[in-house]
This record gives sequence, C-alpha cells and structure tokens, in this order.
Amino acid sequence: MSLAALNPQFHKVAPPALGDTFLENTPQTSPPLQSFLWLSIFSCFCPSFPINLLALVFSIMSRRSHEHGDWDGSRRLGRCALCVGVASVLIGAVVIAVSVSVHLTSANWLVDQP
Repeated sequence: MSLAALNPQFHKVAPPALGDTFLENTPQTSPPLQSFLWLSIFSCFCPSFPINLLALVFSIMSRRSHEHGDWDGSRRLGRCALCVGVASVLIGAVVIAVSVSVHLTSANWLVDQP
C-alpha cells in the first residue's frame, strides 16, 4: 500500500503542462530595437553622399519592421544600417584626410607672400 491510499493529503494534482497555460498566458516581449539611427544621422555629416543616405534608409526600414513585429527583419536591416553607416564614416574620414593633405601640400600654400 502507498501513503497516498492511506492519507488523502498525499494526493497531489498534477501541474498543468507548460504548453497549456504558461506559454499562452505570457505576453510575447519584443527584443530591443537596434536600428542604429544615431550612427546613420552622424554619417549624413560625412562627405560620402550616396552611401550615408543608404544607411539612413536601412535604419528607418529597421524601425518600421520592428513596429510591425518582424523582429528578424528588423535585426537584419539594423545590421545592414550599422555596416553601411560605419563604411560611410570611414569613407568620409578618408575623403577629409585626402582633401586636407592635398590642400596642405599644394604649391600655393608653400609660397611666401609679401
């Protein structure tokens, strides 16, 4: 004989299955938004015109996808916005460095003016 047969307090009700109550009652939370809008706006000040606008477009598309619940698409577009934004900043830094070096090494700069 078991203890459950002798004492009714040992009868325990089985807990509900996880799929029945736990997963259905919990709200689905969204992952954090990573659209890198700040980097895209910063890259608009760099002199790499078409690339920085592409970063801004990817960032806005990432935000829209997140609002519509497409979190995988939002993450993918945010990663693209990050890559294009970093490329835009690097290209802009190279353009600025080349233009400054050309300006400083020009012949007119070295000539003494009376």
